[in-house]
Order: sequence, then C-alpha cells, then structure tokens
Amino acid sequence: MQRNVVVGLIIWVFLLIPDLSRSQEDFYSTSAVHEVRLYFDFPNWDYMLDSLFEAGQQERVLATVCIDGTCMDSAGVRYKGYSSVNVDRVKNPLNIDLDYVIDGQEFMGVTKLKLGNVIHDPSFVREVLSYEIARKYMPASKANYANVFVNDTLIGLYTCVESINKPWADRNFGNGENAFFKGDPEVLEYPFGTNANLAYIDADSASYYPYYSIESDNGWSKLIEFTDILNNNTDNIESVLNVDRTLWMAAFDYALVNLDSYIAYSQNYYIYQDDYNRFNPVLWDMNMSFGSFRLSDGSTAAYTGGLTINGAKNLNPLGLLTLSVSPRPLFTKLLQKPTWKRMFMAHIRTIVEENFQTDWYYTRGEELQSVIDSYVQNDTNRFYSYSDFIKNLDSTVGGTPNMMEYPGIKDLVQARSTYLGNYAGFQGAPEFEDISVDPANPGATDWVWINAKITGHDSCFLAYRYNARGPFTKVLMYDDGIHQDGQSGDSIFGAHVQMNGSMFQYYFYAENAVAGIFSPQKAEFDCYSISPLTSSNNLVINELMADNETYIIDTYHEYDDWIELYNNSNSDISLSGAYLSDNILALKKWAFPDTVIGAHNYLIIWADDDVNQAGLHASFKLSASGESVYLTYAGVTMIDSVTFGPQITDWTWGRYPNGTGQFGFMHASYSTTNKPTSIEEVQTDNFFVVFPNPANDFVTCRWKSSGNASLEMFNMGGSLVFSGIAQTIEDGEMRINVSSYPSGVYFVKFYDGRNIAVKKLIIN
Repeated sequence: MQRNVVVGLIIWVFLLIPDLSRSQEDFYSTSAVHEVRLYFDFPNWDYMLDSLFEAGQQERVLATVCIDGTCMDSAGVRYKGYSSVNVDRVKNPLNIDLDYVIDGQEFMGVTKLKLGNVIHDPSFVREVLSYEIARKYMPASKANYANVFVNDTLIGLYTCVESINKPWADRNFGNGENAFFKGDPEVLEYPFGTNANLAYIDADSASYYPYYSIESDNGWSKLIEFTDILNNNTDNIESVLNVDRTLWMAAFDYALVNLDSYIAYSQNYYIYQDDYNRFNPVLWDMNMSFGSFRLSDGSTAAYTGGLTINGAKNLNPLGLLTLSVSPRPLFTKLLQKPTWKRMFMAHIRTIVEENFQTDWYYTRGEELQSVIDSYVQNDTNRFYSYSDFIKNLDSTVGGTPNMMEYPGIKDLVQARSTYLGNYAGFQGAPEFEDISVDPANPGATDWVWINAKITGHDSCFLAYRYNARGPFTKVLMYDDGIHQDGQSGDSIFGAHVQMNGSMFQYYFYAENAVAGIFSPQKAEFDCYSISPLTSSNNLVINELMADNETYIIDTYHEYDDWIELYNNSNSDISLSGAYLSDNILALKKWAFPDTVIGAHNYLIIWADDDVNQAGLHASFKLSASGESVYLTYAGVTMIDSVTFGPQITDWTWGRYPNGTGQFGFMHASYSTTNKPTSIEEVQTDNFFVVFPNPANDFVTCRWKSSGNASLEMFNMGGSLVFSGIAQTIEDGEMRINVSSYPSGVYFVKFYDGRNIAVKKLIIN
C-alpha cells in the first residue's frame, strides 16, 4: 500500500532540523521505559569494552544501536564512570555516542546516552527522583529508564540521564560556547585531597589539569580567575559566580544527603560560565543520593570511615564551616556571610516543605516504581533482590557482608525533615502577605510602584531584571510613608522601578536576625513577572497545525494540534497576563502561566483542551475545517491573530518569511525556522501527478488508484477553490479549468480513502 506521502516528507524535514528542546523532553519522559538494543559484530564485545576500561582509554567500540525500534549504525560504546564499573560483572554502565562516526546522527534530538547500572540503589528511583526535585530549583538533567539488550540478550534495566554538554548549556543558558568544566579529579585523593574543590592553586593552567576536565574549546584562564576571586577576593564574588544558584546546589546536596558531590569528594559537578561572566554550578551523578553514599562528608567523618545512616539523617548543613578536613571554598566562602547563610537555609526550607513535608517524594517514588516494576523483576543482573526493590523506598536494606546498608528513602527523609525543621534558621522567618503592582498593566517604559506587606523582618529588598537569564538588580524597599507604602511603620513596603521593554521579572527577600525568606520561595529560579506587552510585531503567532495525525506527539504520547509563537525581538518577553483564544467573544479563554519566551525563540502551545496536563496545554482545540486564533494581553490588547481555512493533514499554516511574512501552507517546522515549501519537495511521488506546472488554462491530475478519489484545490489563503470526486477502475484522471483563477500558488490534495498526496501548483 502506498504510504502517506505528505507524512513522509514532513518527517524528513523534521529529522533534518530537529527540535532539540521539545524532542528531548519527549525522550526523557518517565511515562514509559525505552528499549535500547546494541548489536556488536563480534561475540567478545564485553572483553573489548573491559580492555578499554582497564587501559584507561576513552576510545569506543562500534555497534548498531536500536532505540524503540529505530536503528542507527556506527555508534560508539564505552563504559561510563569508574566506581560503578567492574569487568567481572555483566551489567556495567554505558556511554553511547550515536554520532561517533556519522555526524548529526540522533534519536529524538539525543546524540548521547548515559546509562547507569543502578549499582548503589535497591529502590531504582534515587537518580530519577533526585533530578526531578533538582529541576524545580535549578537547571539540571532530565532522567528516565532504558531496558538494555546486547545482541538480543537482556542485560537489564538502566537509568538514562541527559548529558551535560554544549547543547545542554545552550538550551539552559542561551549559549553553549562559554567556559565549561567538570569537577573530575584524575586520582581521587581521600580524605585530605584537594580534588576539584575550586581552590586557587597558581596562575599556571597545567596545575588544574589533574582536577578538572574542560568541556569547552578554551577557558582555563577563566577558571583560574574565578578560583582566585573565590578564594582571595570574596567581596567581588558576585561578578564571577551565580551566588543564588550555588546556594541552591548546596541546599539540595544537604537536604537530600547527596554526598557523592562537591561537599564530599569535590567531584561530580559542572560549572558553566554564562554570558554575564558568572560561573553556574550544575549537579551531576545522583545515583547515590538519599544517603546511599556516606564515605565522607568533607568533614571529620573522613577520619571515621564515613557516616552512619543515623549520621546521614542528622548531617549538619553548616558543618563545613567548622569541621572541614579539606577546604570547600565554593560553599564556605559564601556561608560565612550572614545574609547568604540565611538564604541557604531558606532554600533548604523550601526543598523540605515542598518535597518532604508534603510526601511528594514518596508519591512520586511509588509512581516511578510502578512504571519499572516488571522490568526490575525481569532484570536477572540487578544487584539486589526484588524484595529489596520494594522495601528500600521505605526502609533500610543490606548490611550483609556482601552488601552495604542502603537507607530507606522514607525513613531517611522523615528523620531528615525533622532534624532540619528544628535547625537554626529554618523557623522564625518573616512572612509575606499582600503584594501589589501599580499600574497593573504598565507600558513598556512606565514607572511602576511595587509593594509588599511583610511582618517579622529587619530588612528587605526587591530584586528585578529585564532578561530571563541575566543577573538581578537589588534595591531596598522602604516603609516610610513616602514610597506609596501607606503609613510609616505599617509593614507595607514600597519600591519604584521602571519597565524597560517587554519583560520584567522580580522577587522579594526579607530577613531578621534568625532567618530569611524569598517570595516566591523558589527565587531566583522562579520569579514574579510584569508583562508590558504591546500590539507590535515583537510577538507573533508564527505557525499552527490543526490536523496532526502522525507528525509529532506531546509528552503524553498524543497527536494533538499545536500553536507556535515566535519572539521577533532582541529581548525576552514575559507572557504573564497574555491569553490565547479561538473565540473573538471570549478572548480570555486560556491564560498563559508565568512563562517567558526568549529573544528570537519559539514557544509551543498544545491546543488539545487538556489543561490538567503538565506544560502548556490550551483550553481549546483547533478546527481542521478552519477558524481563528487570537493572542491578546489581558483579553483587551490584540497582540496578533490569524484566520485559516480547511487544513491539510500533517501540514501547517505558517508565516514565511519566518516571524514576519504572510501565512500559507508549508511543511511543518515545529519550533524551528519556517521555510518555503518548494515544488521539488512535494512532487516526489509517482502515483499522483499534476501537469503542466506552472499552468495557464487547464491542469491535468492523474493517479494510479482504484475506487473513489477526491480532489481538492486550496489557494494560499487556505480557501477551498475546487472540489471534485472521480470513480476509477485502475488509473484515474481529472482535467480542471484554471483559466479564471488568479495567478499564484495553489495546493492540490488527492485522497482515495487510503492514500493522501498534495501537490504544489503555480498558476500564471
């Protein structure tokens, strides 16, 4: 049977220009387990991988890799990591490079698979769960699971973690080409070693080679400058370090007892320098979080062979300030400042309140275990029993001569929550009540009063920025009766700030002598927004698909319709206060959450009427027979709108040139630059032809198919200009008079109940 030609062409275009951000989001969905099959051309594949590992080499062994039935040739395979590899085991961690030989070879935007063998986690959820918690507060990898076969023999269930590399940095920082390092000591020195602790050594970059691996093309001088300021000029540290991001990482490591990290061996982390000259720490390697790793906490436990489980439950979050065996300047230099120490404790409070005290971690752990349960049972190479898998979410397992103790996640978290909840700086923080903005809907350059009612404080400030990735400017707030704050001393504070374009993000911080608090509590990662949007061409509806049958699925594996927005400007735009609708009489049909669309970037909204699904899912669907879509601010100011006619399955209605041009039918370019659809692209099939092309008076449509066939012709405005039905026994033909049609581009659609084809036609 003839395949759907339009679908094939769209998939071809999509693969040429992958949407890495969206496709990777789909790939790392935890709703299902990937099947990864490796095929080596020789039976002693394991011996070859073992030999490369024992020789300390980074070379790879070639294999064909099939992911969920899609096979890719000449991928490179080696073991991943060090401590989790053992050449006497069958199940070792794997690092698979899909484009090792064939440049650009990928699967759903992913070029590298980092597969962990789950050697130190009987529960199988530590790594995936930890990354999910981390992503609530800072950029971090996505993670899910893969069932791995080699030459059709099941090896077992693995975790699959998103690589931290240049594409990852580009997605999270807007640029992947800046200085980029991994804390990765060649020889792990214990317990007195420097390792990758970010101490300043000297001005010679070679002195840093044994401790850090460089992920960028250059940048050693940047690292040296950073460590010098961190250790010797802390007053200027904010010029070279994202301090808040660092405090979040420290809070995460201590709250989750994630000791195989900077606070223990000073390894397993990255630092990336953003476009504002600030290094940003990035978490890595969570397979031993929740107290699975306890050999050292960088303090006196190093002398005693590590922490007990009880010691992990009561790990002092400020212990590095007084008990450190080996310096940890990235944290200790910051925590010596009272305000930053209170901010650190405020971040710990947020993690504990949102994940531990609500039992979110446990519910999510149960959900993950339900997805992987059958795979764990079938994994004969797992390192623990199925009973241990079930028990370890709640209680400690192990402790036998051949198996270390692994604390029950619930047992650890409940004790940790109690301990931290009673720790100095956790309780007694100020409280935020009312927050207001005047005027509520400012213009792009208006001055705005921002007020907040705060009780129990000693000081407070407002932090704001005009760029979603940039540093914040901090200004004191006043309760003096002259900052539109009511009466002096009434706990209502005010600040006067000016808008500067189409985006304004802000948060508050208040503290007293005991504790500090942010509003919103996830700041600086999460902020309030004011959106001084205008009806200019800065933000446009760029493309939509109203008949998505086979083109692309959302994260819930549904072929839903979608709308693409594009930011034509050089500045980020906040969508707070913006609405989408398909009804001119109800312009506030669907409100955007507090979302930012980056400069010259795309944003996809699923038009599926599934508002309960996570992500951007509008409260309406698109009609394939045609309708209108409206983008407004506050349901009043029209930002952009588009009206379209009957749509073609798996085609889109989009602007060309991208972001500015007129709408017309095109091959889908989901979250990428719209491109014109050429005659050569759509006339590759043989069973349906249209000639002459270009045409003047008559055009002939001819096809090879039996039964009823329908022909439809659309103009570039999406209007149906011709419709006809023909009955054929074997070959069909229809002649259409086009002499009265205006000159321009048309699309001829053929459908016989099984096959669909579309031809682009020029009429002169």
